[in-house]
Amino acid sequence: MPNTQRHGRWPRAVWLAVLAAAVLAAVPAVAELRIDITRGKVEPLPLAVTDFAGDSAETRRQGAEIARVITANLERSGLFAPIDKKAFIEARPSMDTVPNFANWRVLNAQALVQGRTTTMDDGRLRVEFRLWDVFAQQQMEGLAYFTVPDNWRRVAHIISDAIYKRVTGESGYFDTRIVYIAQTGPDNKRVKRLAIMDQDGANHRFLTDGGTLVLTPRFSPTLQEITYLAYYNDVPRVYIFNIDTGRQEVLGDFPSMTFAPRFSPDGKRVIMSMAENGNSDIYVMDLGTRAVRRLTTHSAIDTAPSFSPDGRSVAFESDRGGTQQIYVMDASGDNPRRISFGDGRYATPVWSPRDDLIAFTKISKGRFYIGVMRPDGGGERLLSEGYLVESPTWAPNGRVLMFFREEPRRDGGTRSRVFSIDLTGHNEREIVTPVDASDPAWSPLIP
Repeated sequence: MPNTQRHGRWPRAVWLAVLAAAVLAAVPAVAELRIDITRGKVEPLPLAVTDFAGDSAETRRQGAEIARVITANLERSGLFAPIDKKAFIEARPSMDTVPNFANWRVLNAQALVQGRTTTMDDGRLRVEFRLWDVFAQQQMEGLAYFTVPDNWRRVAHIISDAIYKRVTGESGYFDTRIVYIAQTGPDNKRVKRLAIMDQDGANHRFLTDGGTLVLTPRFSPTLQEITYLAYYNDVPRVYIFNIDTGRQEVLGDFPSMTFAPRFSPDGKRVIMSMAENGNSDIYVMDLGTRAVRRLTTHSAIDTAPSFSPDGRSVAFESDRGGTQQIYVMDASGDNPRRISFGDGRYATPVWSPRDDLIAFTKISKGRFYIGVMRPDGGGERLLSEGYLVESPTWAPNGRVLMFFREEPRRDGGTRSRVFSIDLTGHNEREIVTPVDASDPAWSPLIP
């Protein structure tokens, strides 16, 4: 039974139960309404998401909010085209009968989402939904969830993931969080704090107070933990921060400059680069023993390491060939080989959780690009460009990237914002933050 607790927002008693789809199945599902997201640019699927019914004014309000979040999630993915509710013939169709599909076919809706919110005797909120294939007149999915009333937004994200998976055949990414560097103050005296939010920008809060400079946050792939670099009395320290408990732990005071710590796929190690005498090499620390092992010994600058999902390889950037390029080596440090050969310089490689691509930043002719290539260097594609675009991070399903864009302001300063983009390069969206934002890192699905 997944735990839906979030530190500082919901009590530990929060819990959520999922009933089998058969519980809500009114008609056996035989249709196969499916979006093939492997074909490049996809025509969005028209769907209708009705306000969820309720047994009181409060649950009807929550039901409308749940429908709003689901609609926004699916629309933002670029794979769904929600129909304006003003066109609906039925505002809240009954959950107790099969829908009148003619009312939805006339709107060209291929899928229909309806739901209901109910307050249980013990105060918990029951949220149920159904996903219908309108033209086949068949139910595709039917689930119910129980949680505390304040947890309605997370239930909306979980329902969005269920719909996304049922229609695309792949896991969703809506029940996730983003940690980033929140920046305030003038350009010559920036205050940088760790901040966290849901993937849609909601539930925003700061994790650090700005008393120390923080850089390069990265999520653990197995836990709700973050590793990041901070300066304490001008000494670089690598920290681990547990989001659910608020516990912060120092991994070590390193006498040399340290960069870009990142977890291994099993969450048991942290890989990073450390610089001595102007030269940077890659090291890995075992979190159990705190033993540190050096992986590269080259006279060039080696930095920005990222493990492959199976933990057997590491991508990193290096100027050992004369220019800044991306290399891949065995996790032992052996067999380094260059994989980037296009025009310009390449940096910040990040391995996809699907193991099929490596995302990167490219600098060419004074412009910055976010792109992807296969682990062997083939199939390079550029997805976004700008004055400065940097720090790609993957959604847990490997279909969407997030990054930050810095742009000059009229007053001579700069503005930094966070954006998401899918692998087609045709669906770029800003994730609105209350302050300037850089260095986003995407969490795994929340357990």
